[in-house]
Amino acid sequence: MTTALAASTDALLGTYRRAPMELVRGAGVELFDAEGKAYLDFVAGIAVNALGYGDAGLNRAMHDAIDSGLVHVSNLYRTSPGERLAEKLVESSFADRVFFCNSGAEANEGAFKMARKWGRTNFAPPKHEIIALRGAFHGRLFGTLAATDRPQYRMPFRPLAGGISITERDLSELEAVLNPETVAAVIVEPVQGEGGVRVIAPEFLRGLRALTTERNVLLILDEIQCGYGRTGKFWAYEHAGITPDILTTAKPMAGGLPMGAILMTQAVADAMQPGDHGTTFGGGPMVASVGLHVFDRLHDPKMLAHVTTNGAWLGAALESLAARSMRVRAVRGMGYIWGIDVTDAAKDVVSRALDLGLLICSAGEHTVRLLPPLVATRADLERGVQLLEQAIG
Repeated sequence: MTTALAASTDALLGTYRRAPMELVRGAGVELFDAEGKAYLDFVAGIAVNALGYGDAGLNRAMHDAIDSGLVHVSNLYRTSPGERLAEKLVESSFADRVFFCNSGAEANEGAFKMARKWGRTNFAPPKHEIIALRGAFHGRLFGTLAATDRPQYRMPFRPLAGGISITERDLSELEAVLNPETVAAVIVEPVQGEGGVRVIAPEFLRGLRALTTERNVLLILDEIQCGYGRTGKFWAYEHAGITPDILTTAKPMAGGLPMGAILMTQAVADAMQPGDHGTTFGGGPMVASVGLHVFDRLHDPKMLAHVTTNGAWLGAALESLAARSMRVRAVRGMGYIWGIDVTDAAKDVVSRALDLGLLICSAGEHTVRLLPPLVATRADLERGVQLLEQAIG
C-alpha cells in the first residue's frame, strides 16, 4: 500500500531529485519534517526565503493582502501595490521603469526581448545578438537556456534559440566578439550562483561597462540570486560602482510568493510599446503588497549592515575551515552567498549534511553552496559552519 505522500510524489513529474523527508513547517531559520526533526536551513528556498519562516511582519503582510479581497485582477486595470513597489525599485536603483513578472527565468527572457526590441528600434540593420559568460545560469526557457552554460541542461533541447552565445570571462575575448553592428546586449551575474558562486571582480564589471558603453551595447545584470541584499548591498552592482541598462531580479521579492521584475533605463523603455510584451499575473495586488513589505525589510540599512558584518565573519570562518581540512579546495563568496569547493562529490556532502540536520545545496559537481536566510544570526551561522565541517569530514 502506498502512503498519501508516496502517491503524491508518484503523480509529480520527476524533474527533481527531492530529499526523502516531507517538510511540514518552518520557524525562524529552521524547517521541520513530518517526524519532528529540525533542519537548519542554509538553502532558503534557493535564496528565496530571505526573512526565514514564520516571520510576523511577512505573515501580517500576506494576511492583509488577502483581506483586501484583491488577489488578482490582471494587468488590464491599475492597482496601487504594484505601482508603489515599482516606484521604490526605481528610487533605489539606476532604473526609470519596471516590468513585473513571475520568475527569474521569465525576467531574463523578457530582458532578452527588450534588448532585441531596443536593437531593432534604434539601429539598421537591427542589432540582435546576446552574449553570456562562461559559468552563467540564466534559466531554463529557450532563450535563457541558450545563455546558460550547463551542457547537460542544453543538449536534450537543441536546437536552442539562435543569436545567443557564451564567451569566456575575459575582457580581451569580449573585445573580440562584441561586434557593435550586431550585438544588442551582454548579460552577466555579478555573482554566478549556479556556476559555482563565482564573484565577478569589480574591475572586470567596470571594464565591461566601459566596453559596452563604447560600443553601444546594453549591459544586462542578472541579480536574481545575488541581488536584494544578499551580498550586503541591496543591489550587487553597487560593489563595482557601475550601473546597468537592464537588471533582472526575482527570488526573494515577495517572501516566497512567485514574483520577478525587469528594471530598465528610459532608453530601453522607449523601445517598448503596448502589446510588445505582457503577463497575466505579474505584479498582481497580492504579491506586490507582500513585495512592498519585503522591500522595506531588506532595503533597511540595518539589515544590509547585518548581512555585511556577519557575511564577513562567515567568509573568515569558511576560510578557517578550509585551512583545517584537506577536503576543501577553495572558498568563494560574499555576504550570505558562499561556495565551497570540496574533494568529494558535492551531492555526498549535501546528503551527509542532511543527516546532520543542515540543509545546503550544490553549485556544480564539487561545489556546495550556502544561502542562509538574511535574518540568520551569528549564532545560526556558527552552528551551520560546525555542521558543515562535520559533513565535509
